[in-house]
Amino acid sequence: MRGAHRCLIPLLQRPSLSSFASFTRKPPPLSPSPTLAFAMGETADADDDVKFGFQRPEMYKASLAGTVDPYDRHVLLCYGTHDSWPSRVEASDSDPLPKLLASALKARKDDVPVKTRLTVCEGRDGTELTDGDVLIFPEMIKYRGLKESDVDSFVEDVLVNGKPWTSGVQEVLTGSHVFVCAHNSRDKRCGVCGPALIEKFKEETEVRGLKDKVFVSACSHVGGHKYAGNLIIFSADADGKISGHWYGYVAPTDVPDLLDQHIGKGEIIKRLWRGQMGALVDEASKVDKEKHPNGNSHPNSEKEPNEGSTKEENGNVASCCQGANGFSCCRDGNVEEKQGKEGLSRLQNLVGKWEQHEVLAAVGVIGAVATVALACSFYRRSR
Repeated sequence: MRGAHRCLIPLLQRPSLSSFASFTRKPPPLSPSPTLAFAMGETADADDDVKFGFQRPEMYKASLAGTVDPYDRHVLLCYGTHDSWPSRVEASDSDPLPKLLASALKARKDDVPVKTRLTVCEGRDGTELTDGDVLIFPEMIKYRGLKESDVDSFVEDVLVNGKPWTSGVQEVLTGSHVFVCAHNSRDKRCGVCGPALIEKFKEETEVRGLKDKVFVSACSHVGGHKYAGNLIIFSADADGKISGHWYGYVAPTDVPDLLDQHIGKGEIIKRLWRGQMGALVDEASKVDKEKHPNGNSHPNSEKEPNEGSTKEENGNVASCCQGANGFSCCRDGNVEEKQGKEGLSRLQNLVGKWEQHEVLAAVGVIGAVATVALACSFYRRSR
């Protein structure tokens, strides 16, 4: 009995608090299954595509030709990645190299002989381009490893004087170079369209065996958010001359045409063409004279003048030739035109005033004649 009593004692003891806690503890939250997570991601991507991507309502609504401001040279600074750039990467205190180069261009803007545009592109270690590399078009040259301390000498030697940089080795660029705007922090449309286009370009170049002949990279804002996908192609035309052509409203389905027709044959695709480096806006609007196998405009396109050009509406430009905080490293080619318009306006005002005085004088004469006639009438009646 004593042995049996000892066996019953543990069953009669009060259970501990930890044992109650084990029964009352909430189960861990359930994480979505891989299938559900994939479905959620697909839904989010579809929503972004409708709002910001290639299915957004504004696609193909505007006429593209003539939406690039004239310029003659494009400088691309390799720095960081597109998903790390702040909205105004050329004016950011956290990114000293782009800011210093933009500031140096601003300081020497009157000394730069040609209109020069500055854009940031991706530079990744272990690839063809790394941080600090500078690409210059249409010269098709590259300098490696620009440092903050060398910015002033680089601008002086290369951009102002047009000479090789004394502190660097000049390399020759070959092949065709495609820069796709993927600046997500600047505009969500570019952030959605740009990476998809880059991926498609890489797929198509691999299929065509052009991996070592066509180089594709993300770049910062180039102007015209609403035209996303935006890209620039630097390649030789039919005459072997290097040109920089801008395209807008580009979708992944257009990439094969850009590779086969533009890069392969030097033929411009009119329905996507915005303009080119070295061409005036008026010349860009006459693109019909070029060779265009896909020359039909999109049926929904409408002409929207003075909208979406590479000039920024708010005057605080962080890319293109204006640089940071609204400066322009290009010489203003419209000064004489503005002065001429102002002179014509003054002349028109002067003529208008002269005509006004003439009318008033005529009215005065008529009034005087009427007064004399009325006085004569009263005089005759009084007699």
